[in-house]
Amino acid sequence: MNKKAVVIYGGMALAFLAIGMYAGVKHKQPGPVTTTIAQTDGGAQTPVTALFAESMNDAAGKPQALAQWKGKALVVNFWAPWCAPCVEEMPELDSLAKESAAKNINIIGIGIDSPTNIADFAQKFKISYPLYVSGIRGTELARNFGNKAGGLPYTVLIGADGQVKKTYLGRLKFEELKADLAALGS
Repeated sequence: MNKKAVVIYGGMALAFLAIGMYAGVKHKQPGPVTTTIAQTDGGAQTPVTALFAESMNDAAGKPQALAQWKGKALVVNFWAPWCAPCVEEMPELDSLAKESAAKNINIIGIGIDSPTNIADFAQKFKISYPLYVSGIRGTELARNFGNKAGGLPYTVLIGADGQVKKTYLGRLKFEELKADLAALGS
């Protein structure tokens, strides 16, 4: 190949790279994919009963039975410290947790990472709602709730009746979540 061809192909490669980078930066992140899940009471283990059967360490390393959340309206947020959209939505989730406590709606975070990374994150950002360490097991739990792709963040809305009301894949749209929470009370 001659020098002229190398320069031309190199220039074309740089142009495609620049276009790809521009498109990546300008791409707006879509809202979450939401799903409503029907569950059966046929005695089979549901994703909710599997979740409540779990025991996980909290961010401080103390074991916690997730059964403590049975009978309560619950927002379960699967997240990781390395997931940018997860971290971006956590301050809003924290505010929502403070607002919702009086309405008997609880928010918990299930961190898919190492105990050290979750503890460091919790200490640095002072999240007020409970954060639990699940490691890779959290991915399996999220899949049980319909997150087949394993994407994060993944949020599950569970009614006080133990039924999954809705799931959200991707960064939350808080107006939608607040409307869904309000519908739980009606």
